[in-house]
Amino acid sequence: MAENKFMSTEPKWYVLHTFHSYEAVAKENLEQVVENGNLQNRIFDIVIPTEDVIEEVNGKKKLVTRKSMPCYIFIKMIYGDDIWHTITHTRGITGFVGPKGRPLPLTDEEIRKVGLEKKPVDFSLNEGDQIEIIAGSLIGNVCTVISADNVTQRCKVSVNLFGRETPVELSFNDVKKIEQKSE
Repeated sequence: MAENKFMSTEPKWYVLHTFHSYEAVAKENLEQVVENGNLQNRIFDIVIPTEDVIEEVNGKKKLVTRKSMPCYIFIKMIYGDDIWHTITHTRGITGFVGPKGRPLPLTDEEIRKVGLEKKPVDFSLNEGDQIEIIAGSLIGNVCTVISADNVTQRCKVSVNLFGRETPVELSFNDVKKIEQKSE
């Protein structure tokens, strides 16, 4: 591949605009473009931003995952003018978010706010540990770990929602371990 003078050298996060309710279709089509075009060394991650919210359906409250930024998906890639055409002509994508449709990489602060990249935490969790949720719609809840994967840094916890224990999967970045006092 010839080097492009308008190509960055390290991956950055960019925002793509999609047709209404086409986020999943656009992501799937983009993943297919990456595979077919052998672009794994240029496009590293494609994310539809979501959040967990509590909704009342038929008089019952339950935890659901909802798109937090409808009509947008995030892409981590090494940008170059040579790839712009490929991405903007992918079915479901209307273009990049930026001046005149040209991509503008997200700042570190924007990446942190959206939660695109999580820094590894320096603690491990085990079944039965007590944690406090420190991010998302369940913030402030204290709950018990049902299972934990210290490699992927994800855990399943039991949260008391409206008098009922409900299993919820969380990232270690969204929890704080509560140290047990030794007697």
